[in-house]
Amino acid sequence: MDIIEKLPTVKRLMRQLQQVPFLASKNMYRVMSYFLKLDNERIDQLCRVLQDIKKDVSFCNRCFVWQETSLGCLFCDDSHRDQSQICVVESWQELLVIERTEGYRGLYHVLGGVISPLDGIGPSDLYIEQLINRITSGVSEVILAMNQTPEGEATAAFVARKLKGTAVKVSCLAKGVPIGSNLEFIDRLTVSKALADRKPF
Repeated sequence: MDIIEKLPTVKRLMRQLQQVPFLASKNMYRVMSYFLKLDNERIDQLCRVLQDIKKDVSFCNRCFVWQETSLGCLFCDDSHRDQSQICVVESWQELLVIERTEGYRGLYHVLGGVISPLDGIGPSDLYIEQLINRITSGVSEVILAMNQTPEGEATAAFVARKLKGTAVKVSCLAKGVPIGSNLEFIDRLTVSKALADRKPF
């Protein structure tokens, strides 16, 4: 019998860890060992932070970026940012990469993923309609900064079609970003160059 089966409490923790996305199976035992070695005070601190983040952090209901509820959106509420540009990204990770380049000062819109029929994700599962509703007379450009994967390209094409007929200029990242790569893992200079050399979609 598996030794984990003989340790009910450890088994419950392992079941919880197995539900955490991106946590490789081979690392679960290391994470569990880390928790077991923590003193009670550190465990209490971790639990409090997890409870606080559920209570105090939410999506901005306009751009769908994480925000501290008491502080408001770091982007939508910043009057120094260019309100005429909206950069559309798949997730928070791509937004962080673009922000680190310090080459973009407009607004953002997080779609919450990409269209992927094989995974059961369609347009209605993303924040696409909310993006379309944000297009007002004050918005002059929408930059499609999706990852250059088949799903990312298909999502960008879908959004571009939805924006067709509006007065807004639709552009995408220059192809300096390697095909099949994720923005999260690309160096700052490449992302900055791709943003600077964007072209009509």
